[in-house]
Amino acid sequence: MAEKKAFVLRINPDMLKEVELWAADEFRSTNGQIEFLLQEALKARKKNAKKKKDTE
Repeated sequence: MAEKKAFVLRINPDMLKEVELWAADEFRSTNGQIEFLLQEALKARKKNAKKKKDTE
């Protein structure tokens, strides 16, 4: 498994509360939820980049 790197995240308190509630709904930790959301965003970005490349 890849090593994980810790870093500080500055986030709006209201946004953090929403992420915490969302994480609880999906039985994840807050950190796990943020990591999941980032992974999904990166996958979507790669998918969109591939589609854009294919249409050029």
